[in-house]
Amino acid sequence: MATSAVGAVVIVGRKEMKLLEQSGSLKGTLSVGQQLSLISGCSNIAEAVEGAMHIQECVPENLELKRKIFAQLDRIVDDRVILSSSSSCLLPSKLFAGLTHMKQCIVAHPVNPPYYIPLVELIPHPETALTTVDRTHALMKSIGQSPVRVLKEIDGFVLNRLQYAIISEAWRLVEEGIVSPGDLDLVMADGLGMRYAFIGPLETMHLNAEGMLNYCDRYSEGMKRVLKTFGPIPEFSGATVEKVNQAMCAKVPNDPGHLAARRQWRDDCLMRLAQLKRQEQPQ
Repeated sequence: MATSAVGAVVIVGRKEMKLLEQSGSLKGTLSVGQQLSLISGCSNIAEAVEGAMHIQECVPENLELKRKIFAQLDRIVDDRVILSSSSSCLLPSKLFAGLTHMKQCIVAHPVNPPYYIPLVELIPHPETALTTVDRTHALMKSIGQSPVRVLKEIDGFVLNRLQYAIISEAWRLVEEGIVSPGDLDLVMADGLGMRYAFIGPLETMHLNAEGMLNYCDRYSEGMKRVLKTFGPIPEFSGATVEKVNQAMCAKVPNDPGHLAARRQWRDDCLMRLAQLKRQEQPQ
């Protein structure tokens, strides 16, 4: 990262990290000043990664750009450095194809904003060494994240596949006139989302009956009947996108000021939720 860019990051980061420190949400054992003092920048990639044990690439979601970066890193690093990408959906087999250090390569996909949402998906290349996965998992745990092992690569990984499934059915329900955009979001925000903030869909099934076997015995036929009524993949265009956009803009106007304020509100809510989740961890 160039020095000027680092300066801009530090200025913005100092304000955000101070807020995290004041709320007790700052991760790690170092103060804000100590953490910021460890950030430096240069315009030479070899100098930037000198002495690194783990390199986390965070350039834009562009396959050719990422491949270019990893090709440069591949010529520089030794056999001990982990090469990790923050990609949200690019397959490791495409990102790391042809690299000499392929066994050291992995996708470690964080969720935005990562300071408040700790999940990190770990997706190996088919040739990634198990030690690479284990070391990355241990590192993410040590910095306060919640790493999950995706056992083999799949398009969209896990989080986005679940997210897109929800978006797809949400869109169909609005498109078919079943529910308004505002009420659709309310179903998630004041319904499913409240449960899913603490437990996942499989544990929800387990708790909503006398265990998983009982749930499937009770509800599997109904689930299969409903699932058969799901429609085709939406186009996300035309009259429906206009309808959804109008509803969203009525709630949050799409100018930079209103969007930034709403994101800040979201992040404040996520910060308080993260604090609550830490307090409520089962013993």
